[in-house]
Amino acid sequence: MASNLLAGKVGIISGALNEESIAWKVALKCHAEGARFVLTNAPLAMRMGEINKLSEQCNAPIIPADATSMEDLENLFSGAQEQLGGKLDFVLHSIGMSANIRKGKHYGELNYEWYQKTLDVSALSFHKMLAVAEKQDAFNEWGSAVALSYIAAQRAFLDYTDMSQAKAMLESIARSYGQRLGKLKKVRVNTISQSPTKTTAGTGISGFDAFYEYADRLSPLGNAPAEACADYVVSLFSDLTRYVTMQNLMHDGGFSTTGISEEIVELVTAGKAVGQFTF
Repeated sequence: MASNLLAGKVGIISGALNEESIAWKVALKCHAEGARFVLTNAPLAMRMGEINKLSEQCNAPIIPADATSMEDLENLFSGAQEQLGGKLDFVLHSIGMSANIRKGKHYGELNYEWYQKTLDVSALSFHKMLAVAEKQDAFNEWGSAVALSYIAAQRAFLDYTDMSQAKAMLESIARSYGQRLGKLKKVRVNTISQSPTKTTAGTGISGFDAFYEYADRLSPLGNAPAEACADYVVSLFSDLTRYVTMQNLMHDGGFSTTGISEEIVELVTAGKAVGQFTF
């Protein structure tokens, strides 16, 4: 039930590809809570996705931008302020891409040009967005920037390859820029480490279905759905979290702090009894 938590607030939401996207659900929640915003994504992603449908639902203008291009980002932030009639209160970075993962490259055979592109698209783009916002003085005081991360920034996961380093860099950028923007404009910067989620990007990772089920069985609360992640993002955009900054916030049903669960013990025990493990 909406509570007008974001009434009067304006911002930018990046990365909404289709209805499965967390960014898509964030946009719907922000709209329901009274916010106005600009939608953005790379031109190629926009052609592949359904962003025009979301734009109509939320009455939100679209400004295409390649998040690795400073020129595009400058146009995005200046255009958003023009469209929305003033400085911004929030920004969502929901951007990630790895050609190495798409091409099935294992960690020992990464294409390094693709690796650099992964870091640029998935992490450095957040720094670029915040740098452009700083140069344009685009944030209102007590604004909020949120980027979506994953626990692979701290742990090794099969087949997540170069995205693990990208997420670690993303979280580091949030801390460093959080300190800077906090001093300059009382703007807070955080990352959310979300449960494995059945988005277009997530399901493109080899072995995703098995890990999704494993995480769901390990987490005391189960995997956090995308809709719940959107609620969490809204709370970080709101005035209720003014003093939360430079944090990587786990939104994973308890997965990150659970050693083993009864469900996993039962599965392993049953697997041993029949001479195999079944997850």
